[in-house]
Amino acid sequence: MGRAITLIRSDSLSDVAEYAYAAAAPAKARLIFLAGACPLNEDGSTAAIGDYTGQAAKAIENMQVALAAAGASLQDVISTRVLVASTRREDLVTAWEVVRDSFGDHDVPSTLMGVTVLGYNDQLVEIEAIAAVLDS
Repeated sequence: MGRAITLIRSDSLSDVAEYAYAAAAPAKARLIFLAGACPLNEDGSTAAIGDYTGQAAKAIENMQVALAAAGASLQDVISTRVLVASTRREDLVTAWEVVRDSFGDHDVPSTLMGVTVLGYNDQLVEIEAIAAVLDS
């Protein structure tokens, strides 16, 4: 299966952001819309209670399982939105660093948001994603 994603950068925008500013997929790509990846264990309990790093890592792990079920991987993700239940920028950055490091050189456009609360008990992090693949 070929890669469908083209990351787009602009010399006219700041290079401070740790991601591409845009991404594109060709018209023939199959888009995959993932539900927000939550830091839930297989039994439905919340993983890493009180730990932004641990919850971000578990959310990425669960995202990879969902992507694989759809025939994709992190390298096929075209954009993300990282939601962090905190008003502290440091907590947002902590979660973001896990996401950034998980994606490596595939620095897709992303939005990092602080929110007041997330859906599960003790949940601190949720990661939304869209992927695109070329079926062969």
